[in-house]
Amino acid sequence: MRITRPAPAAYRRIATEEAFAPKELIDIYRKILQQKTVDPGFANLMGFYMSSPSERARHIMSCLLDLDEQRIRHMDEAGVDMQVLALTSPGVQIMDRDTAVAFAPLANDLLAEAIARHPTRLAGMIAVAPQDPAAAAKEIERCVSKLGLHAVVINSHTHGEYLSDPKFWDIFEAAEAHDTPIYLHPNAMPASMIGHFLEAGLDGAVYGFGVETGLHALRIITSGALDRFPKLQIILGHMGEALPFWSYRLDYMHAATVRSKRYDAIKPIGRKPSDYLKDNFHITCSGMAWPQAIKFTQDLVGTDRVLYAMDYPYQHAVEEVHALDAMDMPAEVKRAFFQTNAEKLFKIAPL
Repeated sequence: MRITRPAPAAYRRIATEEAFAPKELIDIYRKILQQKTVDPGFANLMGFYMSSPSERARHIMSCLLDLDEQRIRHMDEAGVDMQVLALTSPGVQIMDRDTAVAFAPLANDLLAEAIARHPTRLAGMIAVAPQDPAAAAKEIERCVSKLGLHAVVINSHTHGEYLSDPKFWDIFEAAEAHDTPIYLHPNAMPASMIGHFLEAGLDGAVYGFGVETGLHALRIITSGALDRFPKLQIILGHMGEALPFWSYRLDYMHAATVRSKRYDAIKPIGRKPSDYLKDNFHITCSGMAWPQAIKFTQDLVGTDRVLYAMDYPYQHAVEEVHALDAMDMPAEVKRAFFQTNAEKLFKIAPL
């Protein structure tokens, strides 16, 4: 079926969770995949895309590597005015510490060069190496002050460790200080979680990504990190990895667990979990072009905290743009969803 190009709209369509991968990153991934012991999630995710002859895998790899003609053409065909780019998962977080710390600045410099070539079409997020939180904090400062990047991407866990651990909180401190939101993006599950998901084929974007990233976000909330860094802003894709739809039960059962003193890890925090969702999180619809879910989430967290995303190239569906253009929604709310919320959050200059 031939899909027609979306018509010009009364708003810019800014897609806020779009992936790229420079050749240098793929070269490092190939070396990792040749090691005797390879993380099973990474092998099943990037190992598949980098080796499969399937049409989907070849399309994704081609699109990840291209930051110029093909990407811009696909954006034009989908009616997308701007992409906010992030180094594809797992980014540098699958690497050893020294390699990750060295490669993150290179990836950010390459991204900044692409943005300079296409300043009205591309924006981007800072890749950092959580393996060295102090170095990550310095890279945030460098990229904000020197490269003009104003958000950070963290591809969920780093070798099975989560940002809820205070040893990573130099990253939160730097992000809060520089007013750079953190996009908490999915990663393949760590080896300690992935077994039953792999055997059922449910480890990736179909289900496992949301489970693992939702867990990560909840760990941050329940750790008290957002009481320590109250101005920190976190972005979740895929309609908040389902957390908005669990918010009532999360509030009830968190309070019940605190009262029961069942777990040392669950201590009182300043507010209800849903309050943090409303005050410290922004939600994108990446991979979830579902008007009912979008409207529910707007009702929960506010129309100023829900943004458009496509999830290119992993989910590149022009018909979804048509569906979201057609949402029954006040014009000013739809413009915020597609354009102005992203401009404010990522500090994108209006045209």
